[in-house]
Amino acid sequence: MAAAQGFSAAHPGDPQPGDLIEIFRPAYQHWALYLGDGYVINVTPVDEGPPATFASAKSVFSRKARVRMQLLKDVVGNDTYHINNKYDHSYAPLPVEEIIRRAEYLIDQEVSYDLLGNNCEHFVTLLRYGEGVSDQANRAISAIGFVTAAAGAFSLLGLLRGRSRERQY
Repeated sequence: MAAAQGFSAAHPGDPQPGDLIEIFRPAYQHWALYLGDGYVINVTPVDEGPPATFASAKSVFSRKARVRMQLLKDVVGNDTYHINNKYDHSYAPLPVEEIIRRAEYLIDQEVSYDLLGNNCEHFVTLLRYGEGVSDQANRAISAIGFVTAAAGAFSLLGLLRGRSRERQY
């Protein structure tokens, strides 16, 4: 399978069962797994109500999520999406029947949710590959690490600067 297919807002591609669907929200990407017949499986906040776009934004900060089977068009709302099986070069996808069986078993289950360690991308990649991975979370962790290191460096510089001033007086 191709790592990712081209898309436009008018024609985002023709997903096949087992494909990863990347949905572009205003501040982040939401992920779903295509089941077939227009349906996807994805994680949503436990207290979700319509509209899907607003509810999915809440899922970023939720600690619990519910696995839902929903129409792709309802999950996407007014946002754009594309098929993105980007990890196929690193991980072998499970057989489609296995992916769908695993997905169907989880429908309506409540699962833990963590933006950095167990998010919507981890969920769908676990179904497709048997291993949960998330570039989105890795980027966030790297950014947090950089900010923490920078803050530490600035604190250290301030401390050193403060000590050198003390010596001058």
